[in-house]
This record gives sequence, structure tokens and C-alpha cells, in this order.
Amino acid sequence: MRPDPVRQVIPPRSGTAFALDRGQRLSVIDPQGEQVADLLAFSRADVREVISSGRTLDYASRLYLTTGDPIYSNRSAVLLEIVEDTVGRHDFLLTPCSKDTFRIIYGDEHPHRGCFGNLAAALASWGVTEDMIPIAFNCFMNVPVDGATGELRVEPPLSRAGDRIVFEAKMDLVIGLTACSALQSNNGSFKPIEYEVA
Repeated sequence: MRPDPVRQVIPPRSGTAFALDRGQRLSVIDPQGEQVADLLAFSRADVREVISSGRTLDYASRLYLTTGDPIYSNRSAVLLEIVEDTVGRHDFLLTPCSKDTFRIIYGDEHPHRGCFGNLAAALASWGVTEDMIPIAFNCFMNVPVDGATGELRVEPPLSRAGDRIVFEAKMDLVIGLTACSALQSNNGSFKPIEYEVA
């Protein structure tokens, strides 16, 4: 029998990076509800091959991805496939929050480094630099788009305590994952994110 996967915890407003082998499944879990997790994926063979919002949404022909949808790289290879999703609403449009996000949008004088800074720090040992960080797949983030004007709104996540999204790796990957640092994205509070690799 295979041992049960060990559940890891990402504390509020922080991030991590780890290897995910081809065929392994990554479960991203919202333990308390209404908490976003920014996810990045890079090919372990060449970290210049990276998750691509543009390619993925182009090939899917829609904004909201869920069970059965592949997630493509900038080289049009499938990096991940969503194999389970208990929420059904995630964002693949908005960039990871950063010091500039908090300065420009919120007017913070001493801004937090945000998901961008957390991802950059966690991925540095894998050879990923700041300029290599793309738009993340924002698990549980709820960003409705007005059909008439194209206006984007950030609304509270639809995820409830225990909800999850599960990805299967289609190649050997490096994963970056955060517990998002933006108040607006998380309905005004910061909570942990959990994950399992099986």
C-alpha cells in the first residue's frame, strides 16, 4: 500500500516551491475558505518553459477552467491537467500581487512583497528570476468579467473550507505556490493554504 500523502501548510502571506514529478497529483486545498493560492509551473528540464495564461485560454476558448482542462506552457506543451475541482471558479488573468500592486492599487506606503515576491524568493534556488515569473493560475480567485465593458472585478472566492483543486503533472515540473497576500482577493483576511502531493 502507498502511504497517504502528507499535507503541507503554507502560512498566510507566504509561498513555497517544490518538485512535482510527471504523473504525480497536486491537491491545492483551501482549509478555511475564501483564500486564494497563486500557482506557477516550470518545466524542470528547462525553466524557460513556463505556465502560459495566453496559450491556455486561447486553446480553451474560455476564461474559467475546471476539471478536464489542460494547462499549457509558453511552448504549447501540456504541463498540468485539472483532474478534480470542487469550486469551478479560478482566475488566469491577473498577475501575482506585488509591492507595486499594493502601492498602485491600495496606496500602501510600506507594501508587502506579495505573491510575486514570495514566488521569486521560493523559486530562486531553481534558477527562476523575477523577470521569468508570468501570470499565475490563481486557484479559488473569483474575477468576474463584464460581458459588455470587459471590466474586471475581484470578488470573494467561492471556495469553502475543505474545497480543493487537483492537478496531474504531465512532465517533471517545478511548482511555485502561495497563500495570497492581497486583502481584496481573499475577502479581507489572510489564511493558510494546504497542499498534498500523491
